[in-house]
Amino acid sequence: MTKITIGARGSKLSITYVEKVKELLIQRNKDLSEENIHFKAIKTSGDINQNVKLSEIGGKKLFCKQIEEKLLNKEIDMAVHSLKDMETEEEDKLIIGAFIKRNDFRDVIVSSKIKSLADLQKKIIIGSSSRRRELQLKKINRNISVISIRGNIDTRIKKLEENKLDGIILAAAGVKSLNLDNKIGFTFKTEEVLPAAGQGIIAVQCNKNDQKVKNFLKNINDQETEKCARSERAMLETIGGDCETAVGGLAVIENNNLKLIGQLFSDTGLKSYEYETTGKISDAVKIGKSVGEKLLKLAGSEFKKK
Repeated sequence: MTKITIGARGSKLSITYVEKVKELLIQRNKDLSEENIHFKAIKTSGDINQNVKLSEIGGKKLFCKQIEEKLLNKEIDMAVHSLKDMETEEEDKLIIGAFIKRNDFRDVIVSSKIKSLADLQKKIIIGSSSRRRELQLKKINRNISVISIRGNIDTRIKKLEENKLDGIILAAAGVKSLNLDNKIGFTFKTEEVLPAAGQGIIAVQCNKNDQKVKNFLKNINDQETEKCARSERAMLETIGGDCETAVGGLAVIENNNLKLIGQLFSDTGLKSYEYETTGKISDAVKIGKSVGEKLLKLAGSEFKKK
């Protein structure tokens, strides 16, 4: 009997994502059942150091590093991540074997006070751990104060109440996956706040040479989501940058074409550059590179590739 161990962070959201992956694996692979899929919670450095800015302790890869090590050591067979937490440069011996059909990719404000874009024109305090979101909010209203808060969604909602904030900005996908839709005060259109590359996508990683697991994952992979993800990640890779780089990117498939919109902020955060292009779905990676190159050209000396 095939036994599969899935590794992921131990947060409520990660466990919800693991359950979703598990359900798909059982539905689409006749060799797999509830009894032979096990979950292993892995504490990452990103979870342990919650009071420090990610950029000060090594960036977002801290949410994946320990999990990837367990995968390389064969302690687990597959790893479940939020795609936007993953480094664009992938570990040589590992591969993303499945991109799960994308959830809502938008950003939301969790708040009981903020219900519209007009409410963001007031003097308000918003909690966020993302430089991209901070600069996007300041484009809407430069008087918004953004204070840094980290932690899982429950922790952040608690901090919203404890720190007397007017709201917190989060990914819709996470909030909705935890059935906390009732906490959402306002949902941004992508023209107002362009999401992070990979936002709303669950990625399942495995060892490159593990053919059996790769076959299981192939059956749950969503090809449209994969094309969009690869395009967004090619744009990110071209731009370079680190976790303090404020960049947004969203690829969508419309009329059998792939459209990619990218946004890059200058190093000072005072200027932003946008570019979008459309092309064949089969050219997803090429489109990503061309948008990344165009954004670098537009930014010129205002942005230094890290």
